[in-house]
Amino acid sequence: MCDQLEPSKGLSIIKAKCPQCQSGKMFTHSAFNLSKFMGMNETCPVCKLKFEIEPGFFWGAMYVSYAFTVGLMLVMGGLILLISGGKAGFYTYIIPIISALILSSPFTYRYSRVLMIYLFSPIRFNPELANKK
Repeated sequence: MCDQLEPSKGLSIIKAKCPQCQSGKMFTHSAFNLSKFMGMNETCPVCKLKFEIEPGFFWGAMYVSYAFTVGLMLVMGGLILLISGGKAGFYTYIIPIISALILSSPFTYRYSRVLMIYLFSPIRFNPELANKK
């Protein structure tokens, strides 16, 4: 019988935790720290997993980020269309959409990397390494 429950993968993604131990932080600072939100640990502080599996691994995160950006633009455009009844001018679309993209960029950057390592890498949860503090 297992004496330790497996952490929630979804919660670990939201908290940007290591995919192998789901305990260590992937990033050094909060997403709200606008000068350091891109700071990422090279290895997991708990299980010592190297996050960049191979050189250039996170280049693929640009495609995930692009998908986030397109989705946000479509949602914002759709909301403006619904609210204005189709009578909004060009700048009524552009200003809120660009503002939302700028404000969401720290989260887009971070979660594109987190999803990249969780969904497109061979790394899986290892219960033996969980909570090895």
